[in-house]
Amino acid sequence: MADDIARGALATKVNHLFSVVRPASGAEYTFDEVAEAIRAQGGPTISATYLWQLRKGLRDNPTKRHLEALAGFFGVPPAYFFDDAEAERIDAELALLSALRDAPVRQIALRARGLSTKSLEAISDMVDRVRELEGLPDPEGDVDR
Repeated sequence: MADDIARGALATKVNHLFSVVRPASGAEYTFDEVAEAIRAQGGPTISATYLWQLRKGLRDNPTKRHLEALAGFFGVPPAYFFDDAEAERIDAELALLSALRDAPVRQIALRARGLSTKSLEAISDMVDRVRELEGLPDPEGDVDR
């Protein structure tokens, strides 16, 4: 992972977690909130400034305990920081969770529950067509299509 960190992979992953894992308010966690929560959970001492430096790529060699604490706070396994295949899988799950935070998307998903595979495919095709008509890109993390 040292080579990946040198290329900014750690900063990219930390930044991604901050941008997609959010509290109920919908705003990004602040560095102070994350640092305090890690301390409150018995994690290692970590400052808001250090978190900012990790996120910006100014620091790139955190301890194993720091990575474990960050992973625990954001609800991902520590492997997220070390295994690119695992990170890709987790990012797809995070994208889905992020989409489901949107109330209208969540309502559509709940209403579609229990429909046949054929019906779900038809709905998916309709959504793809509407996205195309509205000039929207393919959704990120769409690995099934």
